[in-house]
Amino acid sequence: MTVSMHRLSVPVFVRGLKVLARLIDKAQIYADANKIPPEVLVNARLAPDMLPFSGQIQRASDTSKNALGRLTGAGAPSFPDMETSFVELQARVDKTIAYLSSISETDLDGSEARTVTLNVGKMQVTFSGDDYLLEFALPNFFFHVTTAYDILRHNGVEIGKSDYLGPFGHQ
Repeated sequence: MTVSMHRLSVPVFVRGLKVLARLIDKAQIYADANKIPPEVLVNARLAPDMLPFSGQIQRASDTSKNALGRLTGAGAPSFPDMETSFVELQARVDKTIAYLSSISETDLDGSEARTVTLNVGKMQVTFSGDDYLLEFALPNFFFHVTTAYDILRHNGVEIGKSDYLGPFGHQ
């Protein structure tokens, strides 16, 4: 059985972004209920050298849209990292989902064999399209989704594993 690059990417990224959208909602509800200024959670970090919650959302957005831009060869839209509120973070997630949802199966035909070259610091790394997706883009995406979850959980937002996993099946 062959699994398409589309199946391995678009619905996986969209599902993770929908999880982030629900986490943003829960963070807003928690901040409102506990009279916490929203910027406290938006700017919360796990460690001083890590990106804040907003940065985790921005990187998850960038990772998913840039992966599809590289795999299609068409490039991806650029979103400046200007979000400072839950509403703005939610809008970014929504724009990212809309972009990903516009990518068709045929847009990714043959992308498993496409050469993807990344500049990582002073190194240049080259992947085949399938290796790029499976060994770099998806793990990087889930690192940021997980870190966003962890920041909220660490700051008292009442979320659990089911919030991270989201609903099952094709929703």
